Amino acid sequence: MAEGTYVAISAQIAMERRLEAIASNIANVNTAGYRAVGVRFSTELQQAGQVSFSSPGETYVVRNQGPITHTGNSLDVAIDGDGWFGMETPDGTVYSRDGRFHMTAEGDLQSVDGYGVLDSGGSPIVLDASGGPVHIAEDGTVSQGGKRLGAVGLVLIPADAKLTRHDNSGVISDKPADPAEDKTTNSVRQGYIEGSNVNPIIEMTRLIEASRAFDQATAAITQNDQVSQEAIKTLAPG
Repeated sequence: MAEGTYVAISAQIAMERRLEAIASNIANVNTAGYRAVGVRFSTELQQAGQVSFSSPGETYVVRNQGPITHTGNSLDVAIDGDGWFGMETPDGTVYSRDGRFHMTAEGDLQSVDGYGVLDSGGSPIVLDASGGPVHIAEDGTVSQGGKRLGAVGLVLIPADAKLTRHDNSGVISDKPADPAEDKTTNSVRQGYIEGSNVNPIIEMTRLIEASRAFDQATAAITQNDQVSQEAIKTLAPG
């Protein structure tokens, strides 16, 4: 009977992890460049008693592309493909798909969070604050008045890299990212932004399923407790 309670508790822990991921996704459904959180579960077997437990679950970042919307802002940039922008932060290089850039009075090209946008060589991009309109080509080349000032860097993060959240839609990779050399499959679009890849309808469906599963685990724990109490009363000496 104790094993049944432990199994139900492990299911509760797993569903709590899933509910946290779903809540994060729903909260960021309108966050530009946000990548949804998924949870992988596995079954852990207790060898002696051959009892299966649910693992707490491992979170991961879902990398499929979000919808691209036209804004007309010359410093809004969306990525077509698997690439990421590099940002210079106090915590090191952070990668993001949020291309809502702006230029400071000094000409620094920065992210919406105030981090320096890195070029293809890993250096912050500096524009001419009085140089007029900024043009960003599909290959990331940045120019003003016909003068090339650099290129917005695009990098590819290894598929097996573990990504840790940083601020809004940023991530930190535990493995080095490589420059995106193929600019036909990884390009940028000036005047556009990429939205969150969260599907709110799917997330709400998952929320209902996870909530029901959590309630079922709670009911199982209560039932096991009641059975245990009845057994104690029956077997206890009179």
